Amino acid sequence: MFTRKMTRNRAAIGAVAVLTAMLGGGAVCAKDLTMGTTSPTSSHFTISVAMSKAIETGMEETTVNVIETGASVDNVLRMVRGEVDLGLSTTDILVAARNGTGKFEGSAIPDLVALYPYSASILLFAVTEESGVTSLEDLDGKKFNPGIRGSAAETLTTDVLSMFDINADLVHGSVGDAVEGIKNGQIIGYSKYGAADAVDATLQELMTSNKMRLIGFTEEQEKAATEAMEGVAFTTLPEGLIPGSEAVRVPKLSVFFLTRTGIMDDQTAYDIARSIHQNVNLLVEAWPQLAGYDIAADAVATMEAGVPYHPGAARYWKEAASG
Repeated sequence: MFTRKMTRNRAAIGAVAVLTAMLGGGAVCAKDLTMGTTSPTSSHFTISVAMSKAIETGMEETTVNVIETGASVDNVLRMVRGEVDLGLSTTDILVAARNGTGKFEGSAIPDLVALYPYSASILLFAVTEESGVTSLEDLDGKKFNPGIRGSAAETLTTDVLSMFDINADLVHGSVGDAVEGIKNGQIIGYSKYGAADAVDATLQELMTSNKMRLIGFTEEQEKAATEAMEGVAFTTLPEGLIPGSEAVRVPKLSVFFLTRTGIMDDQTAYDIARSIHQNVNLLVEAWPQLAGYDIAADAVATMEAGVPYHPGAARYWKEAASG
C-alpha cells in the first residue's frame, strides 16, 4: 500500500544508517527510503510523489518518505549528510558534485550516481513586459528572482549572470514568493525550470494578471555557456509558447533521481529502477506528457553519453533495454 510520510527526524535516522554501514563495511540496504524532491508548487513534486508510489508498488514492505527540499543542490547536500537516500537533480549539478566544482568546490562527491532519468527541463527566464527587459543584459540592476535556494535553477542562473557580468539585484525566495513579488511589482521576473513544450503552472498564473515575456540567450552567450558549463545543452522555445513570445534559445538539462553508492546497495538500486519501469503508468497518470516515453532507452542513452549510474540500476536498465 502506498504511504507517503513527511518526516522531521530523518537527519538523525540517516546519519545513524550511514554510520552503521560504514562500521559494517557495506552500504545501507534500505527498506525505509527518504526521497528529496523540490517545492510543492513545482510539477516535479507531483511526479516525485507518483514515483514514490511506483517504488512502493514494486518493492514489498518498502515505505518512501517524500520530503520538500530546495531541489537539486539541496538534495545532493542532504545525501552527503545522510538525510535522504535518493533525490532529484540535473546533469550539471551531478557533474559539478562529482568533480568538486562550482557549488561543490573542493568537496567532490565521487560516489554520486544516477538511478533513473525522467525528464528534460529547460530554464525559463520570464519577465513582465512592463519591465522593458528584452535580453539577459537588461536584467542588470533589476530586481529578479533566480530560483529557489539550493535549486539547479538558482545555480545556473547565478552562474550565467556572473559569467556575463550582469549585476541583477537578486531577490531570493520560494517560487510562491517570486510569483507574489511579480504580481505586486516588487520584482520584474524570475527563472525556473519547466517543460519545453508546456507553460509552467506558475507562469500560467502570472499571465492572468500580467503580460509576460520570455527572454533567451544570444548565439555568443549560448556558445560561451556551453563551453564553460559541462552538462548544459540548449534548445529553442517555439514562437508563441506564451502570447506574443518569439522563439528563444534557453538552457536544457536532463533530470534524474540520484543516490550514492556509499548509501545504497546494488539490489536496492536495481529494485528501484525496476519498480519505476514496471509501474511507469503511475508516472503517466501524474504527468500525461510521459506517455510514450521510453525510460529504459533514455537511461541507456544517457549512460552511453557519460552519465554515471549506480551499478545496480545500470544492470536493470541494460537488461530492460535489451529485452
